[in-house]
Amino acid sequence: MNQYAGRTSRALSRRRFLGLGGGVLATAAVGGCGTSLGSSVPIGPRSPQVEELERTRRAAGARVVNTALRAGPGTVDLGGIQVQTWTFDGQLPGPATRVNRGDVLRADLRNGLPQPTTIHWHGIALRNDMDGVPDLTQPPIAPGSPFTYEFTVPDSGTYWFHPHVGTQFDRGLYAPLIVDDPDEAGDYDVEAVIVLDDWLDGVAGDPDQRLEQLRREGMGMGMGGMGGGNPETAPLGPDTGDVDYPYYLINGRIGTDPVTVQGMPGQRLRLRIINAGADTAFRVALGGHRLTVIQSDGFPVEPAEGDALLIGMGERYDVLVTLADGVFPLVASAEGKQGQGFALVRTAGGTPPAPDAQPGELGGDLITVGPLRATEEVRLAPREPDRTHVLTLGMDMSGYRWTINGEVYGEHEPLPIGRGERARLRFENRTMMFHPMHLHGHTFQVNTGSGTGARKDTGARKDTVIVLPMQALEVDVEADNPGQWLLHCHNLYHGESGMMTVLSYVD
Repeated sequence: MNQYAGRTSRALSRRRFLGLGGGVLATAAVGGCGTSLGSSVPIGPRSPQVEELERTRRAAGARVVNTALRAGPGTVDLGGIQVQTWTFDGQLPGPATRVNRGDVLRADLRNGLPQPTTIHWHGIALRNDMDGVPDLTQPPIAPGSPFTYEFTVPDSGTYWFHPHVGTQFDRGLYAPLIVDDPDEAGDYDVEAVIVLDDWLDGVAGDPDQRLEQLRREGMGMGMGGMGGGNPETAPLGPDTGDVDYPYYLINGRIGTDPVTVQGMPGQRLRLRIINAGADTAFRVALGGHRLTVIQSDGFPVEPAEGDALLIGMGERYDVLVTLADGVFPLVASAEGKQGQGFALVRTAGGTPPAPDAQPGELGGDLITVGPLRATEEVRLAPREPDRTHVLTLGMDMSGYRWTINGEVYGEHEPLPIGRGERARLRFENRTMMFHPMHLHGHTFQVNTGSGTGARKDTGARKDTVIVLPMQALEVDVEADNPGQWLLHCHNLYHGESGMMTVLSYVD
C-alpha cells in the first residue's frame, strides 16, 4: 500500500484532554472555526461552534416532532417465551420514531432503569451535545431522572437509537428511527422495517454476566473456528463472535411465532434492515427473490443486486424486492454461528415454510460493502486528505482487552482533527475477528482503491463498516460537525472491553 499524505498526531493525551477546563463537558472552546491545531484545545459539546452549526441547520419554521420514551424493566414475549428485560415503553423493538429530513426531533426520556442511561441516535449527524455518550457529550441520566434530546435531523434514511452505557443495548433497549425525504420519488409500493437481534437476556443470564464471564475466561468463550477459513463460505473469517446466543430475533420475535410482512404479487417491497445485534453479523435472504440494495447506512448507492446480504452490527441496508405470489421465508442467518432469525413475507394464502427453512438464496450471490458505490449526488468531492490517522485494531492476549493503537478507552489518545479538514482513517485489523467500526456524528466514504477520474474511490457513504480480520480498510471523513465524537467497534463486548477512541475537533 502506498504511503499516505498528512499527519498522525498523538500529542493530545486523554489525561490532558480531560484536564482541559475540567473535562470535555466543561470545556469552553476558543473563538474561531479555523483548522489551526496549534493550541490543541478541544471543541467541546457545548461550544459556540456546536450551537452555531445547529442554528444554521435549523430552518425557520421547522416542524418540531415530539416523542416521549421511558426506559424501564419489564416482561416481553419473544413468541411464546416470556423474558424479563429492559425496553423502551415495554416494547421490543421500542416504538419507531418517524420524522422528515429537516425536522427538529424533541425526545423526552425518563430513566426508569436501576442504572444511569443515555440515548445515542445512531448514524445521525446531529449536534454533539445530543449524541448520548456518557461523560463525553453529556452526563449520564440518573435513575428516575428525565432528559430532553432536541436536535435538527439533517439527512434522510434508515437509522436507530440505543443507549451508550455498558451492555444496555444487548437487552431490549433499541428502536428504529426513520427519516423520510419528502422529495424522494419512492419507487416502491410497500415497506417494512426489519430489526435483527441476537438475544440472551432473561434466557441465558444477562449481558453484564456474559461480559464478566468473557473477562474471566477470555477467548475461551469465543465461537472459535465455526465459520471456517474459506472467504467464499466464511467472508468474515474463521471467528465470527464471542457469544453463543440461544435466540435470534426479527422484530422481537423468534421463528416459531414470526412476524409477517404483507404485500401483493408484483408489488415492490422496500425492506429497511437494521442490525441491532451486539455480537452477530447476519446473512439475510428472502426465499424465491433477489435483493437490490439501494441505500447503505441511510445514503443512496448505485443499485446492487444479489441473492443475499451480509450486514454487520450497527449497519443498515435498504433493499427492494419485486414480490412473487405465495408465502416466503425471510431469513437472517447468524453468520458463522448456529441459528437464524425468521419472518414471513406473504402475498397469498398457503402453508408457510418451517422456521428452520434455509432458502437456497443464502448460498447465492452475496452482497457485501466492497462493490457498493455511492450515487453521484452524495459522493465526497475528490480531495487529498489533510491528515491521516492510523487505527490499529488489536487484542491484548493477556485478557479480554480489545484495543485501538494498543490502548483501551480511558487510556486512549484522542485523534485530533480541524474543522473543514478532510481526514483519512486507516483501520488496520491485527486480530482474527472482524470489527464493525462506527463513527458518531458523521458519515464517511469507503475508499475502494480502484477506479479512475471522478469514480476513483467512490465507495459507499457509511457510518459503520466491517473491517475484516488481518486486513486494512480506509475511509475519508469531512470534518463538518464540530465536537467530540466516539469512534468504536460496534461489537458491544469489544467496545466495552476497550475498543473505543475519540475523534476530537480542536482549535
